[in-house]
Amino acid sequence: MKHTLASLTVIAAFSFSTNTLAEQQKIEIREPEAATGFQSKEARTAEKYMVVAANPYASKAGQLMLSKGGSAVDAMIATQLVLTLVEPQSSGVGGGAFILHYDKKSNELISFDGRETAPKLAGPDLFLDDTGNAVRWIEAVVGGRSVGVPGILHAFKSAHDKYGKLPWQELFKPAIELARDGFIVSPRLNMLLEKKLNPGLTKLSPAKEYFYPDGKALQPGTLKKNLPLANLYYKVATQGIQAFYEGQNATQLVEAVQKSEIAPGKLALSDLEHYKSKTRDAICTEYRGYKVCSMAPPSSGGIAVLQMMKLLEPYDLGKFKANDPEALHLFTQASRLAFADRDFYVADPDFVEVPAKALLNEQYLLGRSKLIGEMDNHDFPVGDPTSGTLAYAMDDSYELPSTSHVSIVDAEGNAISMTSSIEMAFGSTVMVNGYLLNNQLTDFSLSPKVGDKWVANRVEANKRPRSSMAPVMVFNKDGSLKLIVGSPGGSRIINYVAQTLVGVLDWGLSVQAAIDLPKITNRNKYTTLEKGTELTKQAPYFEKKGHEVQIRDLNSGLHAIEVRGTHLIGGADPRREGVALGESSE
Repeated sequence: MKHTLASLTVIAAFSFSTNTLAEQQKIEIREPEAATGFQSKEARTAEKYMVVAANPYASKAGQLMLSKGGSAVDAMIATQLVLTLVEPQSSGVGGGAFILHYDKKSNELISFDGRETAPKLAGPDLFLDDTGNAVRWIEAVVGGRSVGVPGILHAFKSAHDKYGKLPWQELFKPAIELARDGFIVSPRLNMLLEKKLNPGLTKLSPAKEYFYPDGKALQPGTLKKNLPLANLYYKVATQGIQAFYEGQNATQLVEAVQKSEIAPGKLALSDLEHYKSKTRDAICTEYRGYKVCSMAPPSSGGIAVLQMMKLLEPYDLGKFKANDPEALHLFTQASRLAFADRDFYVADPDFVEVPAKALLNEQYLLGRSKLIGEMDNHDFPVGDPTSGTLAYAMDDSYELPSTSHVSIVDAEGNAISMTSSIEMAFGSTVMVNGYLLNNQLTDFSLSPKVGDKWVANRVEANKRPRSSMAPVMVFNKDGSLKLIVGSPGGSRIINYVAQTLVGVLDWGLSVQAAIDLPKITNRNKYTTLEKGTELTKQAPYFEKKGHEVQIRDLNSGLHAIEVRGTHLIGGADPRREGVALGESSE
């Protein structure tokens, strides 16, 4: 079977600067599917391999690598490089990622932490004004001050060294092609630009000229090229990641941050030179006979999702129909308890003591689950899993919903669950060499102290900010892989992922049906019901139980693969433009 990127054939000579790659490759460029609003999607089934990503171009790039015999890691890298180009609002090489990797042959699950780090000159006062108070979040987000050291490319190099099969250069070809010859602007990208969600995007050059040529947002259907990104990708493809972390790109990146017209930052060349991604053990818990695994701290998402599942385990959710309001009431209360712990205890474990094992202790969570009652509890206390040995203050960080998730299974059964982000829509809006830089430092608490207590997730030099990203894998009793899932959505990621797990594991839904479920969230505050869905009719039920109810758009972006025997079943969120692509045996 022939795999191509589209229906318009172009030749890739890779003749940037004065260098050329010897090999040439035909790639086709296909117009992405339209994506505005909630669109019905059908699950895709395959046998050999599958990739699910947030944009058709990106899914196709990953599929192309898999068709060439590439590994799940190879497909992940090619997919993300394209996402940087076609979905710049959500993730990119100017940001970071959490990656779960499952090696089927060795039955080993490990994670790669490509989270950004704070500059060495950053301290607890980074987001304080002249009076010692935290600045408004919008003042913190835009400009150089919020930029952390990008980590995703270093994590990719580490993962490729261990699990890659195709040559490093090969992985860059689809993205270089599309950046050089153009991609079709999607309706979703246009819609987000029209909404002007990030005030910095129309103020800071070169982003404003790239996204708003002639003062108008990029229009859907426009062929958009990004030659600076094509050139950077060529250099990283041929010279390795030092072409990003050192040399011309590093100098330009640091200059863009330090000389930002809005809120100049503290990032230095040495911060880029010394950045290291980390390999960490995954965290896991048992749930109704399944093993559910996710990312360890500095992700709070993994702990919170696992806590929610254990808090719900004493309750027979299987007796309810999918999204029964009584079951969803229990769901909101479990979420309240998990968020109460999350806001106090989770931060970068290399800087503060994070009681991860204590927070996931079965007896501790069984005791916490008994706090769930018939009425909404607005005053759930933070837990005390360490018997008073740790006393942190509550965090006031902002986590915003511009992130992306990729799920992959390769022909050998190895799997990837990767969530990547540049934080707010279009990140800090500082742009260099065709990519946007993150604003991940706003994932730290803006206030370092509350009274005389330090916040665990305060800004410190070289520290990784806490995240809610929660890439998940689920395993059957026999240890075989069952499910890969993750989502964007800021701190609501935790609820989106947990609800999907309940849909598959408790309600027996197909992975697509579980993704399609009308969403409900509670971050230990009000209960939010997804606007425009049947769930909004249940608002009176929740109000009678004491919930403060809000009805809003809940823009999850869940991408999942379920393994059923020899079949892979992929699901993509109908709220976004992603697709699942794979191949079956002849």
